[in-house]
Amino acid sequence: MRRGRPDLIDVEITRGSIPVYSVDVAYMVTDSIGYIKVSRFGRNTYQEFLTAMARLKAHNCQSVIVDFRGNSGGYLDIAISMTNEFLDKGDLIVYTEGKASPRQDALANGLGSCKDMGVTVLIDEFSASASEIFAGAIQDNDRGLIVGRRSFGKGLVQQQIPLPDGSAIRLTVARYYTPSGRGIQKPYENGVEDYHRDILARFEHGEFFERDSIDLDESLEFRTRNGRLVFGGGGIMPDVFVARDTTAFSDYYYRLRDRAIIYQYALRYSDDNRLQLQRFDDVDALKNHLDEQNLLDGLLAFAREEGVAYNEKDFRRSRQYIAVELKAYITRNILDNEGFYPVFHEIDEVLKVAVNQIQKGNDVLTFDN
Repeated sequence: MRRGRPDLIDVEITRGSIPVYSVDVAYMVTDSIGYIKVSRFGRNTYQEFLTAMARLKAHNCQSVIVDFRGNSGGYLDIAISMTNEFLDKGDLIVYTEGKASPRQDALANGLGSCKDMGVTVLIDEFSASASEIFAGAIQDNDRGLIVGRRSFGKGLVQQQIPLPDGSAIRLTVARYYTPSGRGIQKPYENGVEDYHRDILARFEHGEFFERDSIDLDESLEFRTRNGRLVFGGGGIMPDVFVARDTTAFSDYYYRLRDRAIIYQYALRYSDDNRLQLQRFDDVDALKNHLDEQNLLDGLLAFAREEGVAYNEKDFRRSRQYIAVELKAYITRNILDNEGFYPVFHEIDEVLKVAVNQIQKGNDVLTFDN
C-alpha cells in the first residue's frame, strides 16, 4: 500500500545483497581540506577509510577532518589500524591492562599513508570506545586537534566466549588507556543507574552548552607528549569546545521533525520532480537549482495537511534549519550521502569551527608548557 493510494498492487520482489557502509561520505570541504564521516568501526571500515583517503588525496587534500560524532565504537583492531595511518613509528596508540590481563601496547609501525597530512577529529557525547581510542591517540601524541564536546567514556575491553548452543558471553577483561595513561571509562562507583543516566545528567548540568560546566577530576591529570594538560576519568575532552546550538530550535520545528514532515515532503517532492532532478550529477548544481525553487511554501502546505498548525514566530526562528534540512533530504534522494552531507553541513557549527581552526593554522599543535 502506497501513501495516498488506497489500492494494493502486486509486486514481485527479488532479494539481493545490500551493502552497509561505515564510512558514510568523503568529500572536499575546501580546496585543501577533506572531510570523512565514519559512523562505526566495522570489519570493513579500515579498507573503506583507506579508499576514502585515497579519493581525497587525489583532490589535493592537505588536511582531513575525521568525524566520529555519534560513533559508538566497534572493533578495537580497526581503530588501531586507522590511527596508525597518522602516527610515526614507535608512537603509542593505546594500551590495554586488566587485573588478570598484563599490559599490551599497540604501537604505530611507521607505514601510515597520512603521516604528513593534517588531521582534526570531531567528537560529541555519543562518540565512544573505538572513537575515543583514535581521538585519544591523536590528542596525546599532539598530532592534531580534537573539536566538539566531551565524548561518552567507554574504555572497556571485552572478550567473546562462544558457548556450545551457539550463543556467547562477552566478558570484560581489561580497560584501555590513551598514550598519556588516561583511563577513558566512566566510573561505576555511584551504581549502574547513575552510569546510564550520565548523558542526561551532563545535559541538565549544562555541559553541552558551557565548557566551564564540565567537572574535571584534578586528581586525574595527565600530560600529552608536548606537555599539554589533559584529564582522565570519563571521556575525551576536546581541545576546542563547541557548544550545542539550540537557538534556532522551536516547538514548530520539533513538531515537524517528530512527525517526519520534512523528510516525507522531501520524498514527495523528489518523486514528483525526479526526472528533472536526475539531470543534476553535481551537488552544487542541484543545490543551486533547489535554491531557486519555492520549497518552503510547499512544505508548509503539506504540514498543514498532516495536522501541524503553522506558527509564524517559530517558523521565522527555525527557517534556516528547516530549509537546509529539506534541501539536504532532497539531495540525498538524488545523490545519496554525497549530496546530503555537503548541504546539511551549512548548519553544522562544529564543522565550521574545525575548518576555521585549520585555516588559521591551529591544527598544528606546538606547546612549550
